[in-house]
Amino acid sequence: MAWRSCFMKWTQINSINASSLCPKSTRCGFRKAERPSESKRGVQETEAEAGGHNHAVPPKPVPPLPPRRPHQLFRPLVFTVGFTGCSFGAAAILQYESVKSRVQLAIEEAKEEKRDTLLEGHNTTYWHNWWNQLSNFQKQVILLISAVDDFWSGLSEGQKTVTGLIALNTVVLCCWRVPAMQRFLVKYFTSNPASKTRCLPMVLSSFSHYSVIHMVVNMYVLWTFSSGIVSLLGREQFLALYLSGGVISTFVSYVFKTATGRLGPSLGASGSIMTVLAAVCTKIPEAKLGIVLLPVISFSAGNALKALVALDIAGLLLGWRFFDHAAHLGGALFGVWYIGYGHELIWRKREPLIKFWHELRNMSPGRPGPGGGGG
Repeated sequence: MAWRSCFMKWTQINSINASSLCPKSTRCGFRKAERPSESKRGVQETEAEAGGHNHAVPPKPVPPLPPRRPHQLFRPLVFTVGFTGCSFGAAAILQYESVKSRVQLAIEEAKEEKRDTLLEGHNTTYWHNWWNQLSNFQKQVILLISAVDDFWSGLSEGQKTVTGLIALNTVVLCCWRVPAMQRFLVKYFTSNPASKTRCLPMVLSSFSHYSVIHMVVNMYVLWTFSSGIVSLLGREQFLALYLSGGVISTFVSYVFKTATGRLGPSLGASGSIMTVLAAVCTKIPEAKLGIVLLPVISFSAGNALKALVALDIAGLLLGWRFFDHAAHLGGALFGVWYIGYGHELIWRKREPLIKFWHELRNMSPGRPGPGGGGG
């Protein structure tokens, strides 16, 4: 959602150069300048010649583009509500499946440990002989894989989850460097209320960065807060909050752009990250935070959240366009609301869904459903 003006400058330069993003059309929210028709030009030239002297016909002023009508936001609103509900519903089911698989895995590991204890002497001899038969190159590869596995095992659950998000953002960043894919990325990976495609980019734009610095800063902040937020909410609930925060922040940006008429594309994970940051700062307001380049300066998480919200409000009132302040503010407010009220309203009341999924999952084809009779 951030670095909006930099991306708009880039899109303007590429649109002038001719065809990689939005050639010969008004797709992606960029409107092509109207040319005077041949009939109007002919009438102007005839009038100038018939008058015998050179009359300069004043050009008609181009009226400003009207803002999008409010009814254009109905589908994004429905998509936002539906996507948020589906995200937390899917997170509840995934958590149920994760807990069930962990219990089964623990039982299997206990059985294997008991069996390995009985065959410990035989297994040691077998693996020793197998290692001696390997070449030096094969041994180096195995040691490298073992080192990577040890590094991965040393990461927290939150850092492992965020690693996947960083990988997705990196792939999209690389795709922006491919000219043949830029039209597709502008259509689906940038959010713009003036575009014909408005719903799907609300999700995909949260994984899209055109600037390397923009992505590095966002991913560093996400990595810093990942362990805390996942330990508080769990992996599945964190992912639902992250994705929903991106969609809700984009919808708030749509509303602001439509109301002010400042239509333009936005991209970036800042809305989702502001949701995560606000959730952590609301849950642990006394936590101490610092600045990387200025380790001497420290401040509480609660004060940091207040400063960020105040900065985004000032950006909206003063018309700053370097960041998408509406998206930042929407993500932050959603994170504060979820910790204060949403967790009780949504996550605490997931038991009926889990019970329904449990009964549906354990229902065999030949067995009647709950409350049904035999057939």
